Amino acid sequence: MKILWVKAGGLVPPDTGGKIRSYHILKELAGKHKITLYTYYGIHPNDVHHSLEGLFERTICRPIKIPVSRSISDFADYAKHLFSPYPHVMSRYYRREILKEVRQLVQTENFDVIVCDFLIPGRVIPWDLSCPKVLFTHNVEATIYLRQYEMARNALWKIAARREYRRTERIEYSYLKKSDHVLTVSDTDREAFARLIDFSKITTIPTGVDAEYFQSQDGGSQPNTVVFTGSMDYLPNEDAMVYFVNCVLPLIRYKVPNVSVLIVGRRPSAKVLALAESDHSIHVTGRVEDVRPYMRQGAVYIVPIRIGSGTRLKIFEAMAMGKPIVATAIGAEGLPVEDGVNILIANSAEEFAQHVTGLLQYPANGSKLGRAARQLVEKEYSWAAVAAHFESVLKRLTAGSEGRANPK
Repeated sequence: MKILWVKAGGLVPPDTGGKIRSYHILKELAGKHKITLYTYYGIHPNDVHHSLEGLFERTICRPIKIPVSRSISDFADYAKHLFSPYPHVMSRYYRREILKEVRQLVQTENFDVIVCDFLIPGRVIPWDLSCPKVLFTHNVEATIYLRQYEMARNALWKIAARREYRRTERIEYSYLKKSDHVLTVSDTDREAFARLIDFSKITTIPTGVDAEYFQSQDGGSQPNTVVFTGSMDYLPNEDAMVYFVNCVLPLIRYKVPNVSVLIVGRRPSAKVLALAESDHSIHVTGRVEDVRPYMRQGAVYIVPIRIGSGTRLKIFEAMAMGKPIVATAIGAEGLPVEDGVNILIANSAEEFAQHVTGLLQYPANGSKLGRAARQLVEKEYSWAAVAAHFESVLKRLTAGSEGRANPK
């Protein structure tokens, strides 16, 4: 197959859930198919997209100027697009020259299928093209904003979150209808979209993990240490750690006074940095080259997510490393995990604290939980298996569209 894969936000380094998932699927597909990757992303120092040369048949990278998230220029950009029908995250990335270049690309080459990776590139996808267009959704984007709205306490932020929810809901529905097929990362997301479009038009692509890279290893765990990993400029992650430190950690300290918290991930926000400044037992690393040494330090891996969607790759990575995990129901949403067998699920601050405390006080219970987690992902969730599932969907779509030609 000849595949055009369009992705906003870049592909490397694979340091966010979406980028990790796309990178590994693309890498597997590249061994069998002709892939053109078109990606556009914010200009940043030490851009490593040149490392993709040779991996795909063609790689087109377009750095563009984008305001830093939640900066003054970003707020100004938000105001500029206040009356746009598109959510702000799509307006931030949209450029007419990108639209023009993608359009020219599909007019000069005959692709068998086009993959729109996430909702954001939807504005530059030629939906009128005759070849199959696939919308690869890593989340139900509207759900993220709805949960932000429900959790918000600041009046202005609540208004903004509601506005983004409404705009995202409309645009998401529009692209669901325009696409020839929709890929989700969980059955939960598939069921959400099935309320809007035909269920048969949606396929769930399971989450995967590199079980050789994220190896279980004896030793290295620090007693009474909990760890969280994730992009710390991503609001659901920021909210998770603010919630944990303010609402859960004090309850843990009643029984484990010397507990320490390790927060690992790129671009920690001012709120996250403030957590460490006010408490010397909380450590914020910022971006690290390799998360595995930090994950190994954790006696317990925590996922106190309250406003996310999709699936959390970080959980599969921790499972592959044999870590005992405590997560909220939203944090573990859509993953094939079993409460009490390979993960512990908590639906309140009190329950979350109780689970973490029990694992810290009785490490043998954590070891048992971690072994079961490792066995699950090692057996069934390799990236090769995930990519094969992805490939089968594309093959089925292209087989049904043979004979169609791109408009010239």
